[in-house]
Amino acid sequence: MTSKDYLIDILKENQVFKTGKFTLSSGKESDYYIDMKKAITEPNILKTIAELINQSIDENNIDKIAGPALGAVPIATAVSLQSNIPLLMIRKEKKGYGTSKLIEGELNKGDSVVVVEDVTTTGGSLIKAIKAIQENGGIVKKAFVVVDREEGAVNEFKKENIIFEPLISVNEFF
Repeated sequence: MTSKDYLIDILKENQVFKTGKFTLSSGKESDYYIDMKKAITEPNILKTIAELINQSIDENNIDKIAGPALGAVPIATAVSLQSNIPLLMIRKEKKGYGTSKLIEGELNKGDSVVVVEDVTTTGGSLIKAIKAIQENGGIVKKAFVVVDREEGAVNEFKKENIIFEPLISVNEFF
């Protein structure tokens, strides 16, 4: 059975955690960076993440697996393939051409959805994706993140009454 410790080991082997001076997407400065894009392009890491998430979901009660673009789409795809649950992809914003959809995939009113993300800091972008699902009739049952930077996401999800499950926290890694 795949374990959290194994995930930590392979993330370390692949040098996903970097130290130095970095500017995060939020604009905040940090002395470390979690390069999850590197991680999710490695098949063994992606497979391990999908296995860990699948161990924690009840496939009989989940209708869709969702991931916000860009980093979570490979994770959501891997979970979808392993669980045989259909996939949703949440755009950052509606595209201005074609169908102009914010959510790609078939979301039906009342669908139970598990949402995945690669890294959270405060959880803001993941909550935005969750709200898009809710506004379109989906019911978010749980949110998973591969790595929680432990900078407020847990509290934000509590405020939103959403079950939030990090596979690992940054303190477990260090």
